[in-house]
Amino acid sequence: MTPPLVLSDQLILVTGGAGYLGRPIVAALDAAGATVVCCDLPGRSEAFVREAGLRRTTPVSANVDSAAAAEALVAEVVGRHGVPDGVVHLAYASSSGETLESLPAATFDATLTRGLTPAFALGRAAAEAMKARGRGSLVFFASMYGVVAPDPRIYREPLKPNPIDYGVGKAGLLQLARYFAVHYGPHGVRCNCVTPGPFPNPAVQAQHPDFIAELNRKTALQRVGRNGEIVGPTLFLLSDAASYVTGHSLVVDGGWTAQ
Repeated sequence: MTPPLVLSDQLILVTGGAGYLGRPIVAALDAAGATVVCCDLPGRSEAFVREAGLRRTTPVSANVDSAAAAEALVAEVVGRHGVPDGVVHLAYASSSGETLESLPAATFDATLTRGLTPAFALGRAAAEAMKARGRGSLVFFASMYGVVAPDPRIYREPLKPNPIDYGVGKAGLLQLARYFAVHYGPHGVRCNCVTPGPFPNPAVQAQHPDFIAELNRKTALQRVGRNGEIVGPTLFLLSDAASYVTGHSLVVDGGWTAQ
């Protein structure tokens, strides 16, 4: 029998927890009885926890854009709360406003240094803490643009195609998860990716309806994702319902990459 999706009394660290996709995940974990550490840029997590009335969630202000900051966050969580049962890493880095032709090589490098390298450091620090206990779950957030390239035909000024450095960083997360899964599997620590498709935030949806129509057209379900639809896949991978799932990319894209 499949074990139930139970997360009560679990300690879960969520980075980027006050963002568009992070908020419903944190709120669902809180409602499920988990103890949550919600990390985001200064002031964001505190405001979100207060406004949402979350009772089991501790806000933490940190910018995990370096290996040192990522490792310090894990050490702080372990020191204050104990070893986490699960980690959800949504924080990321990306350039903006540049085309592929104009993107400086230094900016490309900075995105990987500020995004992929901290994910490696955070995941390793968490997995090392988890392995002594013999269990744990890491969930990285990749992207459909770590699997396929954006279609430049659907981007009209002032919009620009999703940056190449973002996509390369997300592709790196997919391999990072596979590598961690194999390395830490003997210690009972699982590592997977949630790989979202089009989940444009409300501002983009309101300001660019023609672009949203193009996104709708390119998905099998003919619509963009609602942020609450990311919750089930994430909680599944954190829970014992996914006890035999590791090294996997759970694609949540409305069928975008199936076509």
